[in-house]
Amino acid sequence: AILVPTEKSDLMNATLETALLMARRFDSYVEGFALRAAISDFVAADLIVADAWAVAETRDAELAKEARTTFETFMNARGVPASAQTPAALSYGWTESDAARDAFVGSYGRVFDLIVFGRPGSYPAGSSMAAVEAALFESGRPILIAPPTPRQTIGENIIIAWNRSTETARVTAFAMPLLHKARKVTVLTVSGGMVPGPEAADLARYLQLNGIAAEAMTVDPGQRTTGEMMLHVAGELGCDLMVKGAYTQSRLRQMIFGGATSHILAKTEIPVFMAH
Repeated sequence: AILVPTEKSDLMNATLETALLMARRFDSYVEGFALRAAISDFVAADLIVADAWAVAETRDAELAKEARTTFETFMNARGVPASAQTPAALSYGWTESDAARDAFVGSYGRVFDLIVFGRPGSYPAGSSMAAVEAALFESGRPILIAPPTPRQTIGENIIIAWNRSTETARVTAFAMPLLHKARKVTVLTVSGGMVPGPEAADLARYLQLNGIAAEAMTVDPGQRTTGEMMLHVAGELGCDLMVKGAYTQSRLRQMIFGGATSHILAKTEIPVFMAH
């Protein structure tokens, strides 16, 4: 089951294409809902206007209606049937909620296998970073970050950005269904970008014991940051999915000093499967 928070965004079509690519791989049910902006976002600059709140609520409702039209038009154009409550069948559905703001993503996402977002950060109309973080920290589920340009495949050639952390161990466990289907799996470590823990070869062995043909790889970043090097190697290997733990360092530290998660969220050109 895949959840797609739907909003007015330059990247929404690419996000839906990526979600559908994953859904076709697993005969998934895909559910959309209109991710509503906080009312304060509309009225913060105009608090003295008595009817600003009502105007904002009206605009909010209009955007929610547009989001549903975008989602359903996309699914219908690609021949995805509306849900008939049939298990293990590609289908879609829509849920209505007046409370569907950032916190809703974190709570409602707990009953889905995956939550899909467009790449946040570098686009003026990309996915809400607050919603992405709510999903990462509150849902207990993995998320998938879709790149601005949809890929033709997903999960055929997977790279695991292994930094030895608890977060990456957890996201690897979430990714096992994908890893079992993959044609190639590479466990990558970047020198200097790791915490204490098992080596890449140890994770590769664990995956091999589970019937997954994984190979370990360690690289020196040179003048690149850890995040830059992870994306560079993924590109060189032709990977169509990265599996990565999110925020091994704290969010505050990454906001101030940067970090691999922040860089990848802002710059990735391939889908990224993440969990905290």
